Amino acid sequence: MITLYDAARCPYCARVRIVLAEKRLELEPVEIDLDDRPAWIYEKNPKGRVPVLEEDGWTLPESAVIMEYLEERYPEPPLLAADPADRALARLWIFRADDFTAPYYALRRGEDGAEDAFARALERLEAALAGRPWLGGRDYGLADIAYVPWVLRARSRMGFDLEPYPALNEWLVRLLDRPAVAEEEHVVAGL
Repeated sequence: MITLYDAARCPYCARVRIVLAEKRLELEPVEIDLDDRPAWIYEKNPKGRVPVLEEDGWTLPESAVIMEYLEERYPEPPLLAADPADRALARLWIFRADDFTAPYYALRRGEDGAEDAFARALERLEAALAGRPWLGGRDYGLADIAYVPWVLRARSRMGFDLEPYPALNEWLVRLLDRPAVAEEEHVVAGL
């Protein structure tokens, strides 16, 4: 059985929840209060952050690493393309996700210039999605999952207008057709 140390409001956890749902894996969630973290979570992850995945007595932190682990351990259905170029593109998007999340968090904190910085980050997604249906190429996968939690939260929780980004909006509509992503939208609405 997979145990996921989780926090509903955490977009990093959302990544892992979406992958687990796409892979149809059963899990035992353990909700962590991010405002009052239990001391024992630091034994699972010295940084005290979630998500942390535990399976067969083995513990793994960090959402991007967990996503890759789940893809390799449970290859069906695949969330990385068979084509090496598309796999590399997906991994590059995941590797550069901080270029998107840093302006998101700056906006959330209300920092000067953050709205413009986040708009530029959305413009980069828009440009990529104008030329292909998914961030990782021809197929839905880990790259899309790596970004959608923040897009959902920016739209629903922070009221960020996504209308100026038609390709991104079409991407989001396609994503919300997937039950795993639609469930995450419900989680965000309930926060």
